Amino acid sequence: ELLERVKKGGGEKAVLRHTQRNKKLFVRERLRLLLDDRDFLELSPLAGLDMPYGDVPAAGVLTGIGRICGAWCVFIASDATVKGGTIYPIGVKKQLRAQEIAMENRLLSVHLVDSGGAFLPLQSELFPDKLHGGRIFYNEAIMSAMGIPQVAVVCGSCVAGGAYVPTMAEESVIIEKIGTLFLAGPPLVKAATGEDVSPQDLGGATLHSQISGCCDHFAPSEEEAYECIRNVVSTLNCAPLAEEDREHDSPLYSSEELLGLAPLDYGCTLPVKLILSRLVDGSRFQEFKANYGTTLVTGFAHVEGHLVGIVASNGELAHDAALKGSHFVQLCGHRGIPILFLQNTAPQPVGPASIPQAEAHSNRLKAQASMMAAVACAAVPKITVVIGGCFGSDSHAMCGRSFSPNFLFLWPNARVALVDPRHLPTVPQAGDSAWPGEELELKQLKANAFKPVQYSALSRLEEESSAFYSSSRLWDDGIILPQDTRKV
Repeated sequence: ELLERVKKGGGEKAVLRHTQRNKKLFVRERLRLLLDDRDFLELSPLAGLDMPYGDVPAAGVLTGIGRICGAWCVFIASDATVKGGTIYPIGVKKQLRAQEIAMENRLLSVHLVDSGGAFLPLQSELFPDKLHGGRIFYNEAIMSAMGIPQVAVVCGSCVAGGAYVPTMAEESVIIEKIGTLFLAGPPLVKAATGEDVSPQDLGGATLHSQISGCCDHFAPSEEEAYECIRNVVSTLNCAPLAEEDREHDSPLYSSEELLGLAPLDYGCTLPVKLILSRLVDGSRFQEFKANYGTTLVTGFAHVEGHLVGIVASNGELAHDAALKGSHFVQLCGHRGIPILFLQNTAPQPVGPASIPQAEAHSNRLKAQASMMAAVACAAVPKITVVIGGCFGSDSHAMCGRSFSPNFLFLWPNARVALVDPRHLPTVPQAGDSAWPGEELELKQLKANAFKPVQYSALSRLEEESSAFYSSSRLWDDGIILPQDTRKV
């Protein structure tokens, strides 16, 4: 339901204005004309959903991965039905993440620009800082220096900051009648100079392809523009990645059954091998240290024909499990094998009540620190899928977002939080407080400590730990259905 809501863009009126009055294609139609098989992996489709930007339904920019002329590409496409493609802070974040993926994986970037530029009332969140809007142009320059090609289509209004994207690209196409490119549009020209000028005279396709030279190719229609870009890509000398011809086996058990195995309880009572047997080719899994540190499952398998090392939560990341994880991750690093992390971390234990428990907890943290170092330093691709809970320090050792996995996906049932809201400490008995005022503070936390919010702190923590809250803020690369995990 949420994905369908996002696909409607800015709503019926905006879609009608975009497709009927302006005679423009919808953003996903543009991509289908551009891509080889019309199929693509959309990244973070729920980004911006229910963000505090008034009635904006989504980020206003669509990012994804697909093939053009056999070459894998990252594409960044404006959705002009969302406030005319105006760039909001979450849209900047989404574009920067797409560029990061392009740089990490050396993928060609394709920009479809149809944007009104930055949303000026939020300029303090868009302009001044290091990872704000200007970083998009910086990344374009760095990617060019790295030899990573970028191409662009001006398929609508391209104003202010949006105008730099196509002019910094290797090659760009502009579409007759609907494509315009300028720093300030006719209304601002009128206000500044008193001159009346049409959008096409100020920055249309004819001007930029014949006079200014800002655009390299003139296209009479959208369809011809995307055919032109496909022709451009075919001349970029981007050799398609070699596809392995060998066939791979499907799992012995149906991947559709993952929908029923997605854990709703984060106590890790569900054996993770039930999930692995529905993910890996032929359900074959070469386990590593099977009888040691059994709350973490490690081993080698193939997914869609690709050899991967698998690190999967099977309970609390205890001392022995963390040492095993550290050893296995180092093995994968030495062998150059990508790592797939399946994360369902257990909630953090209550503070130690005795000296032996404190020592055990200390040893556990030391082992986890070793695993974190191994994960951070392993110079191989890492993909993390949160299949259940993502809590506390365990999530760092299991390659959470702060440890920069190449991709991080969530199942819809996932929870992302420092603590599980169901495991907040209970209010101590009178006289047990470690320091004066602790009892009162815990009571406030359990009640309604956050006055601006009209519900309890527990309800707020419950809401903020949901997969949808996470994905709308781009803390991940998108929510995927469990049964689609192999394909993704």
